Amino acid sequence: MATDLQGKTIAFLCAPEGTEQVELTEPWKAVEQAGGTPRLVSTQSGRAQAFNHLDKADTFQVDTTVDVSGHEEFDGLVLPGGVANPDYLRTVPEAVAFAKAFFDAGKPVAAICHAPWTLIEADVVSGRTVTSWPSLQTDLRNAGATWVDREVVTCEGGPNVLVTSRKPDDLKAFGQAAVEIFKR
Repeated sequence: MATDLQGKTIAFLCAPEGTEQVELTEPWKAVEQAGGTPRLVSTQSGRAQAFNHLDKADTFQVDTTVDVSGHEEFDGLVLPGGVANPDYLRTVPEAVAFAKAFFDAGKPVAAICHAPWTLIEADVVSGRTVTSWPSLQTDLRNAGATWVDREVVTCEGGPNVLVTSRKPDDLKAFGQAAVEIFKR
């Protein structure tokens, strides 16, 4: 698996603050261990402040921003969770457009926990089977998705492949499923 993603660059879209750290770092490691190149994309340059639930954790250097980079530079997209992260991203039109562009281009996307809020705003979940943190199930159903309570869901019923997971406990399965779709 060490070279499965050789030559592939994967965007990790995060708000300037509020990303659940482990939901950024664990998929990041999975991409790196598979030979891929992860890049941190945000709405502002500088450093992104991650959180361990409600407590500040580490900061991470932003590689590029949504106003200067597009999906063309990447082979796939990871949307980490945390409550504040996707809640902020869905209010920034450039961030929503950045995420939506991966669907329009048929590129794979992986989203965990609360991250599907950004996908709801991008209007890309209708007709898709997904999972998430349980409190999002009504939002996802109202947006036209079929919500299921499973560790990881890979949905190919749309313009791209979409992997979703519920929570940090699912990170191992989420990372494996994300690498699988990114290597296609």
